Amino acid sequence: MTILLFLLLLSVIITIHEAGHLAAAKMLGVYCYEFSFGMGPLLWKKKGKETQYSIRAIPMGGYVSMAGEPDGDALYPDVVVPEDRRLINKKTWQKIVIMLAGVTMNFLLAWTIFSMVILASGQFVKSAPAEVIAVTPGSPAERAGFQEGDVVKKIIRADGSSATIKTFLDMQLFNVDNSEEETYIVDRGGQEVTLKVTPEYNEEMETYLIGITGSSGELVKVNALSCWKYGAEEMGIITKTMLRTIRGLFAGRGLNQLSGPVGIYQATETYASMGFASYMLLVGQLSLNVGIFNLLPLPILDGGQVVIAVCEGITRRKFNERIKTGIMAVCWVLIIGLMLFVTWNDISKLFFR
Repeated sequence: MTILLFLLLLSVIITIHEAGHLAAAKMLGVYCYEFSFGMGPLLWKKKGKETQYSIRAIPMGGYVSMAGEPDGDALYPDVVVPEDRRLINKKTWQKIVIMLAGVTMNFLLAWTIFSMVILASGQFVKSAPAEVIAVTPGSPAERAGFQEGDVVKKIIRADGSSATIKTFLDMQLFNVDNSEEETYIVDRGGQEVTLKVTPEYNEEMETYLIGITGSSGELVKVNALSCWKYGAEEMGIITKTMLRTIRGLFAGRGLNQLSGPVGIYQATETYASMGFASYMLLVGQLSLNVGIFNLLPLPILDGGQVVIAVCEGITRRKFNERIKTGIMAVCWVLIIGLMLFVTWNDISKLFFR
């Protein structure tokens, strides 16, 4: 059952992404050779008016082959396509719309799932303000001088990274697994106070804490209209977490927190055991993560293709194919290396934890 749910999860996220590219391409007149779910050997195919729809053996990927793309043209050399229906001959804004259609569908899927799950629960917990309700006796926070009623405004890490804090959740997300000294800027009765504190590892919570408690947040009732607003709030929280994770990776932080297919499989088993709503939340979270990841400015991702399209539009010159192929090859090596690393990371957590 877990295997089926895992494959379903990947299928939905991949299909919705590629369907976005396909719909936008057809809407803007680009000839599409093939719409494939999965990679590898062909299992099933059906020819439409123009496009071949296929299912392939490995359900971890998918693609839309468009006229005007080197890969697509190479696979279908015998198909004659009018020049005005080739992707490379479309206007810059049309290329951008096609490239961003996939991530847009991922975002819409995530927003819909979050909103529907919140509606089904009938309530939503709004993030509490970043006010200290209690300080744990003997904790790093007590030794640093934190007091009840302090309102955290900003946190600065030892490496210079910082975050403006509006809610207690902002503070928790920024401080995940940080063990080095931090500087807190707090409002204490209208006066700005600077406090330095070093988190300590809490075995029960399995993370680093400083020892302060916030309020539980406001519980609000949800209806068919307001659920979309709170679904967007949930998306905002996850997006901020993802962006901070990406920034941390470039700074060499958080590599041990990354997960690949093995980790996603484990998460599928865990979330599915908690019920349908929890499983759907996982689908929404991963769909959002896939959308954000695809916006990175790497040529093999949608974000990189947008950058290339913009540069070509400004310079009015096509990007050198040899250079582009070389850059894409390097990016593939990096992505494959990252996948191998996160897979080993997941396996290590299973056997060496």
